[in-house]
Amino acid sequence: MCGIAGILSENPTLVTQEKLIKMTDAIIHRGPDGFGHWISEEGKIGFGHRRLSILDLSESASQPMHYLGRYTLTFNGEIYNYLEIKAELVKKGYAFRSQSDTEVLLALFDLKRERCLQDLDGMFAFAIYDHQTQEVFCARDRFGEKPFFFTQFQGAFYFASEMKEFWAAGVEKKPDPEMIFNYLHFDLLDNHSDLGQTFFKGVRKLAPGHYLIWKKENISIKKYWEINPQNQNRSIGLEEAKEQFRALFIESVNRRLRSDVLVGSSLSGGIDSSLVVCVMDHLLKGHPESIQNTFSARFKNFHKDEGYFIQKVREKTRITSHEAYSEMDEIEGVFDKICYHQEEPFGSASILVQYQVYELAKKKGVTVLLDGQGADEILAGYHPYFTTFFNEIRKHSGAQFEKEFSAYLQLHEGNTINAKIPKPGLKQVIAANFPGLVNKVARKVLNMKMKNTALMADDFFSEYKPLSHNDFNFDLGHLNSHLHFSTFKIGLPTLLRYADRNSMAHSREVRLPFLSHELVEFVFSLPSELKIKDGWTKYLMRIAFEDLLPTEITWRKDKIGFEPPQKSWMDNPNTQEKIRSAREILSKHGILKKGAESLPIQSQVAHSKGDGSWNHLMVANLFDS
Repeated sequence: MCGIAGILSENPTLVTQEKLIKMTDAIIHRGPDGFGHWISEEGKIGFGHRRLSILDLSESASQPMHYLGRYTLTFNGEIYNYLEIKAELVKKGYAFRSQSDTEVLLALFDLKRERCLQDLDGMFAFAIYDHQTQEVFCARDRFGEKPFFFTQFQGAFYFASEMKEFWAAGVEKKPDPEMIFNYLHFDLLDNHSDLGQTFFKGVRKLAPGHYLIWKKENISIKKYWEINPQNQNRSIGLEEAKEQFRALFIESVNRRLRSDVLVGSSLSGGIDSSLVVCVMDHLLKGHPESIQNTFSARFKNFHKDEGYFIQKVREKTRITSHEAYSEMDEIEGVFDKICYHQEEPFGSASILVQYQVYELAKKKGVTVLLDGQGADEILAGYHPYFTTFFNEIRKHSGAQFEKEFSAYLQLHEGNTINAKIPKPGLKQVIAANFPGLVNKVARKVLNMKMKNTALMADDFFSEYKPLSHNDFNFDLGHLNSHLHFSTFKIGLPTLLRYADRNSMAHSREVRLPFLSHELVEFVFSLPSELKIKDGWTKYLMRIAFEDLLPTEITWRKDKIGFEPPQKSWMDNPNTQEKIRSAREILSKHGILKKGAESLPIQSQVAHSKGDGSWNHLMVANLFDS
């Protein structure tokens, strides 16, 4: 895990060592173990790198790395199946001087060029310069676990792991009012119709599952991987699906244990992170010296604290558990730091808690953590997926719908955490069969509702309303379509950004076993009835691993996740003063109405409720003070 930087230009005077050093110095937190800078002989290509040593801790794995006298690479990430790939490359005559996955990636690129991406099980963002063709090949992993930003400024093409590298190199910093409008108006943190757009004008993300080729200032971008949510295997049975899911997940965890530094895990008490911990413990049983360290967030005297379930995992495994108790004054102390590292707005105070968990891992000397992110989106873990599921099965079988809905009502009768899903009526039938019409009407209603209650300046609203990003046209009558939207458009991409920035702020690496592309492809091929059944979300996962998980977690009905007591923090006088200052900044920029800072601040629990105070805090941080 590392940080990368690059400057490409036909004008060599724009590619300087000084700029590259400034860029990598801005991300020293991503790679405290070493650094490197390189400029090509003709002076048109410059790469920078910050190293966090994970595999092969020797200098032979340092970057930028050169290979065969032809290629130069700067790489951020991990290739989990590098040993299997390396074995095949050795058979073909390739030789290696290091034990790193970096050198394996270079050899594979030499063999297969862009087709190498199909072979990689990993998270990555990298750039390879081919001295012979004078092309720079850049790529980002399938899900976007690792960041890759790029921009063109005054005759040069820049790429980076974080946008602060651009500002350090002198690139102009200008917040994007279109993204600001959609965040303030709809709580949207990404533009699902343009995944490359960021909160800063002129700065782009390379979308997940894409590669970019730069050659003499010509740029081409292509997608190399995608999943068709409509392709389902209706013939597979429950037992076969259970066996395949179990085998694929265990293999994914096993690969993500490969490391030359300590590996631990996050543990929330929910089924996803608990499964990761239990499978790790299962795989390490033959190594009695390997006691797994876990890191959890706890909240004193809070009804959604997960301590009971964390204890159940302790009883089932051999873990050493470490817990971070978040207090309001601690959150206050790290808020500005997190805004600096996240760079773009984030959804709630849960991100502050996640930051503290990674900070605790650093204090305990654990560099790599496995985490359960991605399971909710691919296996239908969130309760709103029930509505889409019921819409789907109702279209095919009224009897099956009645059976499933009755089972859902009975199972969740005592669930006081998650809101009940109403029985689908005429509105849901229309939504399932005419999603475009429903979305269009919903947009109009939301526009009117938000316009009447927001503090947004009238001119700002009128100018950017035509640029709304809320045209969500996924199939409301097909669960896989809903899951695909959450995995690749709105939902998971934002969570992956949070995890990358929070972990790398403390020089920690996060690995996500649920995002093995082979596992995800398999899960998307399954019929909906294996994901939701008898009122249970993630049904296949529960039955596939009920022998390894504590029973109380396997058949746990509520869904919490990282949820801190945010309301008390928002009501704090210091926080309210921050909100007033934020509103003053946004008023000066014509985003909020004049005098917005003097208006009363409504109490709120989450960013999507109240008067938008949380959103105002987030947007104000985009502007230089």
